[in-house]
Amino acid sequence: MIVSIASGKGGTGKTTVAVNLARTLQNIVLLDCDVEEPNCHVFLNPEKVAQERVSVSVPNVDLDKCVYCGKCASFCRYNALAVSKDVLMFFPELCHGCGGCGIVCPVEAISEAGREIGVIKKSLVDGIDFRWGVLDIGQAQASPLIKKVRDVESAGKDVLVDAPPGTSCATISAVEGSDYCILVTEPTPFGLNDLKLAVEMLKTMGIPHGVVMNKDGVGNSGVDDYCSEEGIPIILRIPHSRKIARLYSDGKSFTDDSPAFREKFRIMFEDVRRQVE
Repeated sequence: MIVSIASGKGGTGKTTVAVNLARTLQNIVLLDCDVEEPNCHVFLNPEKVAQERVSVSVPNVDLDKCVYCGKCASFCRYNALAVSKDVLMFFPELCHGCGGCGIVCPVEAISEAGREIGVIKKSLVDGIDFRWGVLDIGQAQASPLIKKVRDVESAGKDVLVDAPPGTSCATISAVEGSDYCILVTEPTPFGLNDLKLAVEMLKTMGIPHGVVMNKDGVGNSGVDDYCSEEGIPIILRIPHSRKIARLYSDGKSFTDDSPAFREKFRIMFEDVRRQVE
């Protein structure tokens, strides 16, 4: 089963839920797909880390062959290529590496070249098969690296995906193909506004979802009322707690300090499994 953990906005506790859930379960794969600012490793403290560079395919144009017909530019929906009478311009930041420009070129002037975009790191931490991506500074697109992080053989293990916050292309790439998505929110007007955006995204993608209410006890009842109206289950409540905040600031998982919460996380995950099945 693949379960993604997402949120409409940053700072709601998405990584807190992902890490504590991973530490509660057994035989689990944890993928930190927030490649622009990964932070699961801060709480897991991996010691032995392997890593590999990740490249994407980009067009390499042989100008001696090019007849400047413009078919490549017309094909590219992302406008990564521009062609005029005798000039061809390529904008690598816009290229999605689909390879279509090379296919439509009538004179075979376009071949593929590699462009490095980031790194994938791997480690085994307390039985957790942990992978995370780090996008290179200056890279404009996170989605290709996220897809590489997601491309993992789970070998019968359950997979947790810590997605980027928001509803951007990066988030969609991270949650795509999930059997279930846990949406982490907080009971505030900002939390409610961005929760609604995330719910609409998941409805469009056809992914079942439930809500974890973090910092429960602050704010107002807006999130509860919305979830009740929409029929969205609130599958776990994490109280607004000084102790939890202190453990978080020390880079610790609060389930390690609370058997009761470990049991709550375990029960929540089994409830999710039953919904999926």
